[in-house]
Amino acid sequence: SGNDTIATGASDDPFRSIQAGINFSSDDDSVAVAAGTYVENINFRGRNIKVVGQDRETTIIDGDSNGTVVTFESGEDSTAVLKGFTLTNGSNYSGGGLFLQGSNTRPKLIDLIIENKIEPSQVGFLALGTESSTDNSAGTVIIKGMVNEELKNRGMDPISNQCEVPEFKQACLSGIYALKNAVRYVKSDAPEKKAIVVCSDIALYQIGSSGEPTQGAGAVATLIESNPQIAEVKTAFSGSSSEYRQIDFRKPIQYRAQNLNGQSASDLDLPIFNGKYSASCYIDGTISALSNMSENRGKSLSKLLKEAMAVFMHRPFHKMPINAFSISYLYALANGDENDNQELDDLIAQADVSEGEIKKELQEKPDLMSFLQTNINKDLFPQTNMALKLIHQIKPFKDRVLSKLKLGNELTKELGNIYSGSIFAWLAAGIEDSMKNGKTLNGQEALLIGYGSGDAAEVIPISFTQNCCENERNIKYSAAFIEPVNLDHNQYIELRTNKVLEGAGAKKSKGFIISKIGTQESTDFQDAGIEYYEYLN
Repeated sequence: SGNDTIATGASDDPFRSIQAGINFSSDDDSVAVAAGTYVENINFRGRNIKVVGQDRETTIIDGDSNGTVVTFESGEDSTAVLKGFTLTNGSNYSGGGLFLQGSNTRPKLIDLIIENKIEPSQVGFLALGTESSTDNSAGTVIIKGMVNEELKNRGMDPISNQCEVPEFKQACLSGIYALKNAVRYVKSDAPEKKAIVVCSDIALYQIGSSGEPTQGAGAVATLIESNPQIAEVKTAFSGSSSEYRQIDFRKPIQYRAQNLNGQSASDLDLPIFNGKYSASCYIDGTISALSNMSENRGKSLSKLLKEAMAVFMHRPFHKMPINAFSISYLYALANGDENDNQELDDLIAQADVSEGEIKKELQEKPDLMSFLQTNINKDLFPQTNMALKLIHQIKPFKDRVLSKLKLGNELTKELGNIYSGSIFAWLAAGIEDSMKNGKTLNGQEALLIGYGSGDAAEVIPISFTQNCCENERNIKYSAAFIEPVNLDHNQYIELRTNKVLEGAGAKKSKGFIISKIGTQESTDFQDAGIEYYEYLN
């Protein structure tokens, strides 16, 4: 009820819209908003006022997919307050729920539930999966401290002191291990709480090495809660594998520290790896984890692979997961029942390759550790790999197998390897792809196949909700690639060797930066090497 034309804004003569109340107000005024859903997009228009909803659960501003729901862009200061609302259906790359602009714009977002409707106090488990940490003592608690400082700056409650803050490390699998433990926490310890998993890595390789073209850097955050909006993670039906591979992929920090040869300190993180052997370990670990899942679930591996509508894997580079999943599927057929064997025979016949050699190879998987004593560059499945070049062209194989890797596949070509975040980035790309192309993931089953060199692998079944592709605000994969900074060769070399980015027109974006690094190491005060952080708004 109310009238925007003739009302005075008094309690017995209210306006119909929130914007009318804002327009009528002056600095230091308060606009009280009754419970209800208001379909509008509001702008504070430079007024340092308080706009307060009756209750955040029942007072909703619906942007109707017509731009940002709430805008602060005219120099509002810290006395501008928005409190007690849920914001929904905003659409704007700059901020669907809220858009803040200007160096003096720092409105307090007290008690506001944005997008996922999370209060920081609800977070009881904050985990970091990484192999790129710059501190060998503290990890996730640093992230918590950074986030809490910014939350306080915005007038919001911080994440609780009772929040668990573990860090996980096992090469690129660390994020999946963090996910499994986050799910266990929510299911077993605190169903009423929420968990957040952050996967963040910088993937650097020696200049001129075979790994250099795969480099990448990035972070992915995943929310775990009892009533998921996107997918249920079924850790009870997962499969695991771990076996020490010695020189698969390692980061010997002390060796690097003694052999920098004038290079950047970032080279401390450069891996020692053997490419062909590492690729074989990836395939072997994937097959072992899939086989363990089959045993745990009491179903044949071929049936489980066929039931999955989509598969998302750790993705060091484009072809690696495609080859690994293809070989895993052929392995399942070779070690399956009569129908599986017949399907494999049909594929081999169409590919016009030797049936006996491929079957024997897939049924008698060699011991990878023996490669270290014989030939580390041997192919784990040489005949099968040769046959794959032809099998990948067979239409039934494309439809039954390769199609499972299709969602998000093209989108991820823009992404380098981000280690622990790689599998989650592909998942996000797949959901975004599904949103734009028929919402094919709604209600479907899928597999997450993670891998970490050294090596270990995990397979986790997930079930997408019926509405997983309805909330586009939860998935912003493509938005992460807006306004890239293109480097020429000289700029890239300067960035790699000296951590200097010059002449690239780069600008600091919103987010956390290292504002300074401590230098003191006296008897009464030490902070040498300690990073201090700042949030750019």
